[in-house]
Amino acid sequence: MVTRRLLVLGATGGTGRQVVEQAIASGLDVTVLVRDPAKLPALARPVRVVTGDLLRDDTVLDRAVAGQDAVISALGLGQSFKSGGLIARTTPAMVAAMERHGVRRLVFTSAFGIGATRRDTPFLPRLFIATLLRDIYADKEAGEAAIARSTLDWTILYPTGLTNGPKTDAYRLAERLPLSGLPTVSRADVADALLRQIDDGQFVRKGVLVSN
Repeated sequence: MVTRRLLVLGATGGTGRQVVEQAIASGLDVTVLVRDPAKLPALARPVRVVTGDLLRDDTVLDRAVAGQDAVISALGLGQSFKSGGLIARTTPAMVAAMERHGVRRLVFTSAFGIGATRRDTPFLPRLFIATLLRDIYADKEAGEAAIARSTLDWTILYPTGLTNGPKTDAYRLAERLPLSGLPTVSRADVADALLRQIDDGQFVRKGVLVSN
């Protein structure tokens, strides 16, 4: 099935905005689920906006997921070091809504250093993960566990350090990558990688690294 209707979660964040803009440019029919529509950027053409708080209202996911072909999650907390359980609390509800509505394709944004990607993490990022980012990473790991238990056709993307650089189409994408120092990738390239996965079966039920 070729994806025509796409739900984007986390559409007001740095990566999510890139996903929405690039999805529109590619001709997809885009729905966004946001708490505050005023935070959406000016877009080339209108998107369907579902307004609600994922942490307070599980039913909003049913309204957003119904009728979609695929879901991209770019949910996150920006520069915060405290998760508030965002991913652990919302991911099971997202998975359940997708299973109820028969929406099988999920492309989920995680973070470099989680799960199997920890083995390829250079020393400095590993140090940050073990200290400042411990709560954020534990939250993401809990969310990933819910995805792995699901019946969905999921792919989890693990970007290295995010930048606001331009879309280059020169990024690397693989289950394992040789990395050193403080590897980075632009949010625009991550968005491109996320969108490419929705109709690409190469990494279904797998995690994949993305980096320059």
